[in-house]
Amino acid sequence: MKQAHFTSIDEVYAFVMGFVNVEKGQATEFKLDRMHWMAERLGNPHLGRVTVHVAGSKGKGSVATLIARAIQASGTPTGLYTSPHILSWKERITEAGDEIPDDIILGASEEVFALTEGKGPDDFPGDELPTYFELTTLIAFCAFRRAGFHAQVIEVGLGGRLDSTNIVAPDVTAITPIELEHTQFLGTTIPLIAGEKAGIIKQRVPVCTLQPKMEALEVIEARASALHSPCYIVGKDINLKKIEVSLEGTSATLEVADLAFQDGSSALLRLFGGATLSVSTDLVGSVYAGNMALAALSLAQLPLEIRAEHLLKGFRATRIPARFEVLSRSPLLVLDGAHTPESIRGILSTFLELSPAPRHLLFACAHDKQHKEIARLLAPHFEEITVTRPGSFKQSEPAAVFESFSALKQECALIEDTRIAIEQAVRRAGEAHASLLVTGSFYLCAEFKKWKSSSVQPR
Repeated sequence: MKQAHFTSIDEVYAFVMGFVNVEKGQATEFKLDRMHWMAERLGNPHLGRVTVHVAGSKGKGSVATLIARAIQASGTPTGLYTSPHILSWKERITEAGDEIPDDIILGASEEVFALTEGKGPDDFPGDELPTYFELTTLIAFCAFRRAGFHAQVIEVGLGGRLDSTNIVAPDVTAITPIELEHTQFLGTTIPLIAGEKAGIIKQRVPVCTLQPKMEALEVIEARASALHSPCYIVGKDINLKKIEVSLEGTSATLEVADLAFQDGSSALLRLFGGATLSVSTDLVGSVYAGNMALAALSLAQLPLEIRAEHLLKGFRATRIPARFEVLSRSPLLVLDGAHTPESIRGILSTFLELSPAPRHLLFACAHDKQHKEIARLLAPHFEEITVTRPGSFKQSEPAAVFESFSALKQECALIEDTRIAIEQAVRRAGEAHASLLVTGSFYLCAEFKKWKSSSVQPR
């Protein structure tokens, strides 16, 4: 019997981290030939399950999780692949958000390790070794196969058209709102980025989308039309009513639009059991009302027996770390990984509505984020601001970020050591009885959680 190479998840993480990692800012050429080649040698573990593929600039993680939870609630074992992780790499590969046993992931990792053992760049298409994200994605597919899952919900890592996940054969694709992000990879305009995201749309496969920006929607509709793929739109085929947000979560009424009776989306009527359905989730923020609508629209297109009760149960069971995560209510302490101007607008609006004054901010972001625009959005609303690094994983320029904030707010401090910055921000907020928002990076949120769970917090 062959000896196992991995005995722990930490060993698997160290293995994949030994390869090029775009999440750390390392460069590579995006292409899919290597993924297809590796997947074929593994017996195409990405195929053979009902599949939902989710792309977009913001909200794709929550939409993917809402969908996975609802499918799981219908009695269909469902794999969920998301990124980034907050505390553990295992968070990326789950059963609808719940942990998968280590032995399944270790076994899947052995399969993938065998592809790379003793091999160099010349052994792979393009004469490049696989990347961290490619290997992690393959491990997820192998784990879902080993677990015997009948469905999978796959979140795109970066872009869509050339993303490592875009080898799947989806039953429906979903595209969340698009904004300027990763412009060095995806393009510098909304239409260009939308074109990359729309690259997940497949021939005659339904696509569902929520797009406040018309220039993005036009690109998606054009791509869907060219591929003869039905295109269903939040705001056209499904409407939102009675949105309510509190620290307990978000609720809304979903309504099948009149137009839906004419264009074939009557699947929503079957799913809802009528023209309307009131839904709720523990996720906090009005944005999640739209995400629930997009998830429902996508679920209605699947070849599965999903009913309203499954959707209600799945949405209510959805919890995602670092998405307006309330760690404390008195004083209010919120973590959110928002890192684009549009997502910052969303969480800021919710935070201002739900948090008592005074308000303090702990902020850090990666070097490629639009920190000047984000500073203009955030600075006026906080009495004190602390700027730091988002941990050591991502490249960052905290001095430049501090310059953007301090130009707008005198009560602004730069503390480059992340742990010290966290300790001081929490202490200062406590002394001032202030609400504290921690945002700008999922990696900052991860560092905060590590600090909070440690035994050396100051009293």
